[in-house]
Amino acid sequence: MLPTMADIEVARQRVTAHVWRTPLVRLDPMRTELFAQNTEIYLKLENLQSIGAFKIRGAAAVVGDLAPEDLARGLVTASAGNMAQAVAHLAREMGVPCTVLVPNFAPETKVAANERLGAHVIRVTYEQWWQAFHDRVFPGAEGTFVHAFDDPRVMAGNATIALEILEDLPDVAAIVTPWGGGGLTCGVASALATAKPSCRVVAAEVAGAAPYAAAVEAGRPVEIEYKPSFVDGIGSRSVFPDMFKWARMLGVQSAVASVDEVAAALLLTAERNHVIAEGAGACPVACAIAGRAGGGKVVCVVSGGNIDLEEVALLVATYRKKLES
Repeated sequence: MLPTMADIEVARQRVTAHVWRTPLVRLDPMRTELFAQNTEIYLKLENLQSIGAFKIRGAAAVVGDLAPEDLARGLVTASAGNMAQAVAHLAREMGVPCTVLVPNFAPETKVAANERLGAHVIRVTYEQWWQAFHDRVFPGAEGTFVHAFDDPRVMAGNATIALEILEDLPDVAAIVTPWGGGGLTCGVASALATAKPSCRVVAAEVAGAAPYAAAVEAGRPVEIEYKPSFVDGIGSRSVFPDMFKWARMLGVQSAVASVDEVAAALLLTAERNHVIAEGAGACPVACAIAGRAGGGKVVCVVSGGNIDLEEVALLVATYRKKLES
């Protein structure tokens, strides 16, 4: 089920001790010629959370709701990196063990961060990793499973982002979120459905890893040919049927950026706003700059900043001349 506004307010109380209220800043206001006419783009800087990503919100909402005996069993999650860090961070704070399942394409910077937080990391194939989301268990991983997106408590925790945006920018016209599993997008859309129904919600994906866009076009979840890129925090072969159902019910729009556009957006936020975003965090910015989120005041959720500095340097070397030409 989707979270209600009452659920979201409860989640806000549960996450307060673990979550920072992140700033909302305007993207490069000195170069508005880059953007579509009558468009202002803002950045919700979730990359500044303690773990470098918004995932701490949903994880804290779930952990805060666990019975003592369930928490004592330890925590288990499946994640490409950021949800794993959130759960590992909370497990360390609570003094309980944590196991994380990471796919074999997970960036080493995220895997290392999980290990520093004391998590037991199990590397699995993509198929095993995706199946764990369906089964909510994994052979040999003992503990209470914390789902990365398909949980109303997770969505309620993520929805607190929308409440903060509305308080800081009441006349926001659209909020653009990266679509990974859909928990962030559906959480934000759930809050707006009550608090500001006129505000558009746009799910941003990268070309080659855009299952939500494919499902919207087909009218149902379909499997795509997944093409990995440096945009590692989002994208999969298909969408969860329930998440697709909720997103369509909430009127979530679809936008897709090319890998080159995401790289350009990442470099722009770094150079002009001094913000380091990972690929998933830059994807909403790329879609907004291209005008795919519509006009007015558009807020892009910079979902995380957990990217190798070597990767940033490579992107600069690869794309700088291309962007200047």
